[in-house]
Amino acid sequence: MNDRGPDSAGVAFYREPAPAGGSKLTLHHPDVGYDWAGLAAEAAAEFGGEPSAHRRDNHAVVVVAAPADEAEAWVGRTHPEVRLMSAGSVIEIYKEVGLPRVFAERFGVAELDGSHALGHTRMATESRVTTDGSHPFSTGLDLCLVHNGSLSNHNRVRKDLKREGIAFRTENDSEVAAGYLMWRMREGATLDQALEGCLEDLDGFYTFAVGTADGFAVLRDPIACKPAVLAETDEWVAMASEYRAIATLPGAEGARIWEPEPATVYSWEREGVAV
Repeated sequence: MNDRGPDSAGVAFYREPAPAGGSKLTLHHPDVGYDWAGLAAEAAAEFGGEPSAHRRDNHAVVVVAAPADEAEAWVGRTHPEVRLMSAGSVIEIYKEVGLPRVFAERFGVAELDGSHALGHTRMATESRVTTDGSHPFSTGLDLCLVHNGSLSNHNRVRKDLKREGIAFRTENDSEVAAGYLMWRMREGATLDQALEGCLEDLDGFYTFAVGTADGFAVLRDPIACKPAVLAETDEWVAMASEYRAIATLPGAEGARIWEPEPATVYSWEREGVAV
C-alpha cells in the first residue's frame, strides 16, 4: 500500500466481539496521552460492567455494557472532544495521516487479527488531508466503506442527505458515499439494495468495498474505470485494486481470479469461512 497513496492510511478489523448486550467503540483523540481509562471508568459507572479501554496510538477501543447506539450517544454528550471512528459489536477502525508503512508501525497493525479486514491508502483529490478524511468511513453499526475514485455530484447529494439528518465531518466525496449507504439502510434497504441505489444516485467513477460484521461487498460504477481484482479459494476471499496485493496470500497461486463486472454488486457472508 505504501506507494499507492502517501497522504493517509487506515484499516477496519472485525475481531473480538463485545460481550452479549454490550458494544465496542473505536475513539480518537489527537493526544496520544488522552485518559482513555478515565473515560472507560465513566462509561462503567453509567452503564455497569468493568471498565475496558485498549489504547492503540491515539485511538482506543472502549467496551461498553450497553447497545452501540446508546454508548455512541453518551460519548457524544459527555466527551465531545473525542471522535467516534466506529461503533458496533465487532468492528474496529484505525486511521491517520501519513505513509501507510509509518501508520502500520504506529498502530501495530501486524499484531491485529480477526475474521476479515479492509485497508486503504489515500491520494487526496477532493478534500483536505486529515484524520477524519482518511478511509475507512463508518457507514453505521459494524459497517464501513473505502472508495477508489471520485464522485462528481457529491455536493448536491450532501445537501440532500443533510436534509435527511445525516451529519458530515469533512468535504470528502467518499464520506458522502458512506452517508448515502447509511441513509438508505436506515430507510430499510438491505446493503445490496443500498449499493444498487448508488448506481442511480451517485455520479462519477468509483470502486466501493464495504465491510460488514459477517463479510464484505464490492461495487464498481457502470464504466468501471478504476481497477479492481477479486480472488477466491475454499479458505478465503480477497479484493484489491491490484493483484500484487493478493499475490502474497497463502494459496493465491491456486485462487480463482477475476475482474468484477461494472454495475454489479458482489457480496459475501463469512459462515465459518475466513473472508
